[in-house]
Amino acid sequence: MNCFFQKLLLRFARSRCALLSNAESACRTHWRDRRERFPGWQRCPKNSGATARSIYLAIGAVLILGAAAAGCDKKASAPLERPPAPVTVALATTEDVPFYIDAVGHIVAREVVSVQHQVSGQVVKIQFADGADVKAGEVLFAIDARPFQAQLNQAEANLAEAQAALNLAKTNFARVENITDPRAVSRQDYDTKRNAVDIAEAQVRQNRAAVERARLDLEYCTIRAPIDGRAGQRLVDVGNIVSANNRALLVIQRLDPIYADFTVTEHDLSAVQRNMARRPLRVEVSLPDDTGEPRRGNLTFLDNAVQAGSGTVKLRATIPNPDRSFWPGRFVKVRLVLDSRPQAVLVPASAPQMSPTGSFVYVVKQDSIAELRPVKLGQRQGDFVVVDEGLKSGERVVVRGQLGVTPGAKVRIPSSGAGSSGATEPEGRS
Repeated sequence: MNCFFQKLLLRFARSRCALLSNAESACRTHWRDRRERFPGWQRCPKNSGATARSIYLAIGAVLILGAAAAGCDKKASAPLERPPAPVTVALATTEDVPFYIDAVGHIVAREVVSVQHQVSGQVVKIQFADGADVKAGEVLFAIDARPFQAQLNQAEANLAEAQAALNLAKTNFARVENITDPRAVSRQDYDTKRNAVDIAEAQVRQNRAAVERARLDLEYCTIRAPIDGRAGQRLVDVGNIVSANNRALLVIQRLDPIYADFTVTEHDLSAVQRNMARRPLRVEVSLPDDTGEPRRGNLTFLDNAVQAGSGTVKLRATIPNPDRSFWPGRFVKVRLVLDSRPQAVLVPASAPQMSPTGSFVYVVKQDSIAELRPVKLGQRQGDFVVVDEGLKSGERVVVRGQLGVTPGAKVRIPSSGAGSSGATEPEGRS
């Protein structure tokens, strides 16, 4: 803008100088004619000196502005060179990486048992704490057993009576059976005593079954844990009268090992089936708020049909859970590892950038020139990402400072980077 005004002033000074020069020439011609016509007249007009000074000032202004305009033109003609942008670079590496499917799943207990009472009575004792870990066979509830003990005693007495009747029937039958003379006992009497023995034996078996049932009811008064697991909140308190098989008293869930249920789309089903036929598939499960290592297990179930409404199929993984980190009903991140890809090219996830035509990275050559390189990205591997096409192992890529990089221009790598090239070596992935 300053150059523009200087040039404008130069033009004005040049035009002013030309006007003054023309006026000076006209003035000299006029007074020369006067001297010729009037020889005694020798004096010039009063403003002739001012006119001369104006001419000299205009010429000086022209010279000064001309020099300034020349310097301005010289400065404008010099090209502006942008300084190299400071960047941080990293080397592209190769590594064997898994090929996987990510999904969102939820935790399901391996076994869930609803504990119910099988006899009616009053709850007289609770022998566990809500939320406690229980072992199979551990006593949980006690129902008043006195009525059932009385029933057992009665059944045992009936059994004893039936046994005595059987012994008598056998004795009577033995008398007639040992008579050698068939004329001493009638055939009807023989059959009657033999039938009495059979009836007595049936009565003994019936009463013995009644004893077993009474003993079983008595055992049902003590309710025990059917599995190892974690007890929930009790659903009945001491003193309540409960009816047989009418309500649940407690829910127990086995938490180790535990299931992780998730779904995949029918588009991925063929890949899952193909890799399942080769080997057991590994599954990595982690909590959304956990930054540690995922828990590893195996795929143990594939549903037999695709759900018509969603186009997905259900899968289940079994994972160890000794520390109770995974809780039934909680959502988890699931990674199903299908295969392994050998010698994949990896770069830090901060290196790729997006453009209207796709992903790209800045590759720094040996002469520190940044090249914009279109790439095709694969799956992410932790803090790194796989580059399927467009990049080779060992090339330097910009991981920080991309906004200041101009394709084809030089960049500056701070000396704090590792090695003389300033490239940082990516840390190994866990």
